[in-house]
Amino acid sequence: MAAPSRPTRVTLTEGGPVLVEGPVELELPDGTRVTSERPVVALCACRRTKRYPFCDTSHRRKERRAGAPKDQTPKGQAAEDPTGD
Repeated sequence: MAAPSRPTRVTLTEGGPVLVEGPVELELPDGTRVTSERPVVALCACRRTKRYPFCDTSHRRKERRAGAPKDQTPKGQAAEDPTGD
C-alpha cells in the first residue's frame, strides 16, 4: 500500500464507530491483515459487531433497547394524536 499524500483522517464518533479515511490495511491481534479500499471505513468500538473489526451498527440495537421503545408507526403514516385532536 502506497504512503498517503496527506495525513489519514480518523474521526471518533460518540457512541458509534471509529471512522477512518481509506484505503486502509489493519493488523488484527492474531496477526492477520485485513484491507479495505473503501473511501471511509467504520471500525467497531463497542465490540458487539459480528464483522470485527468492521462496524455492523450493532451499537444502535443496544441504544434502542436502553431508551424509549421504537415508534411502531409505519413509514408514511402520521402517528395518532394522543390528545384526540
